[in-house]
Amino acid sequence: MVATGEHLYDLPEDCISSIICLTSPRDALKLSLVSSIFRSVAELDCVWDAFLPSDWQHIATKSVAPLKFSSKRDLFFCLCNSILIHDGNKSFALDKLTGKKAYVMSAKELSILYGDEPTHWNWKAIPESRFAEVAELKTICRLEIQGKMKTGDLSPNTTYGAYLLMKISDRSFGLDSIPSEISISVGDQETVSSTAYLRHPKSKKLESLFYRNRVETLNARVNKGEEKMVREREDGWLEIEIGELFNGGNGDEEIIMKLMEVKGYHIKGGLIIEGIELRPKH
Repeated sequence: MVATGEHLYDLPEDCISSIICLTSPRDALKLSLVSSIFRSVAELDCVWDAFLPSDWQHIATKSVAPLKFSSKRDLFFCLCNSILIHDGNKSFALDKLTGKKAYVMSAKELSILYGDEPTHWNWKAIPESRFAEVAELKTICRLEIQGKMKTGDLSPNTTYGAYLLMKISDRSFGLDSIPSEISISVGDQETVSSTAYLRHPKSKKLESLFYRNRVETLNARVNKGEEKMVREREDGWLEIEIGELFNGGNGDEEIIMKLMEVKGYHIKGGLIIEGIELRPKH
């Protein structure tokens, strides 16, 4: 084993860099701690260029703010911190561990039923959001939210999760009277459907016998599927996994992600939508 290590250190710099390029950003950082030789090679532009998406220059032209970097390594970590693109209505980031692409489509990029009706939705700025505006549900009977994206924009040979990013106000009402139906479809593949109750994971609801009977009646109207749970993120937002997909990298198919609650026929409000995130799953 000692001899193998010695021979490894005797390898030319371009050979070491070629080996590191075949690993991952996480592995490159670990290898940089092994020795000064590995550290100097692991910082080369050719190494970090291999971890950047091939279309990074095209993505950079869409950035709201000019990207400032002195090396490809700096650029990689700049993109890991997320940048706003498409006039600030979408964010792009790289996964720090794998270098895979991730996107968040803002509420402005989504199709929201009656989203342009002030009686139903209020568009406002809040400091917690990365975007200029979020959509706040005032009152509505039919809740329909849809996002679309192309598989060609994602990293190939990668499993992605799609997540609705939201908040539930303290004055919310009617959101968890019946589970919402969520679904994801890719091209002409079969739609994968699930359900989710729009309630804060820390909330505790006291249910009377009458309420439980009503819930059972309403639930019977909803298409059955795996029940997804609302999760609280580190950034303070809540998320529901709409579904997952594997992007094989062949073609440029349309991804459709939906959340609907149209079968309760009751008034609901207090939901705040930031957007839909597509990120690689580990």
